[in-house]
Amino acid sequence: MAIWAEINEDLKRLLRLRTEPVAFRRLEKAEDLDKIAHVVRLQRGFTFCQVPFLVRVLGQTVGITKADPIGARCTRLHGLRPATEKSMEAEAAMLSTTWFASPEEALQQQRETPRIPVGEAIVAAPLGKEKFEPEVVLIYGNPAQIMMILCGMQKERYERFQFFFIGEGACADSLAQCYVTGKPALAIPCYGERTMGQVADDEIVIALPPGELGRALSGMKKLAKIGFKYPIPFIGGLADPTPILAQFYPDRIKK
Repeated sequence: MAIWAEINEDLKRLLRLRTEPVAFRRLEKAEDLDKIAHVVRLQRGFTFCQVPFLVRVLGQTVGITKADPIGARCTRLHGLRPATEKSMEAEAAMLSTTWFASPEEALQQQRETPRIPVGEAIVAAPLGKEKFEPEVVLIYGNPAQIMMILCGMQKERYERFQFFFIGEGACADSLAQCYVTGKPALAIPCYGERTMGQVADDEIVIALPPGELGRALSGMKKLAKIGFKYPIPFIGGLADPTPILAQFYPDRIKK
């Protein structure tokens, strides 16, 4: 696991991240939590929205089972309980009085929501602490930082990235979407993550399969050698950009 600390430092150095990348893993057996050092088990009521904050800002390793006092909706999103027709209808009824126009539309959201397969426990920790082999890595940053991650991956191998927004509960659009598809998943954190998880107004999140981190870093390092790196310099809206662009595209800019 020694690579994760190095990868973590590279990410923070290249992107100047304000908070730590988050490693996530689903565990088949709850007792597997006992094999991980210094796991925090929350004894108060909590939501999953709060977990990334505890990890990326406070540096905690958080383990969760369905027996913990976590919101039931969170357990059905993140692999601790199955979603049933009854549970989806109940959640849809609740959400139809707030975020959606009708129970029918809220139920459509429930059915379109990606969900992590059920296990007995989940755990999240700062990536750099190398507590376990991650299955998904979450990186919170501003849009420019996340853009550079995606551009880095495209520098190594082009693909058109597509992303989703289910609305409230959008942690599923990042973590669960990445988990079930094995593809990068960018998301706009929802109201819950911003109120309870203290996600800042300028922050978004990308969930990456661990195997894509090397691709992103390699591409970002290549782009940095060209001059495309974070923080992004400003040419300005009133300047003639031609001389500057000519440094990057010398054969394409007419003088």
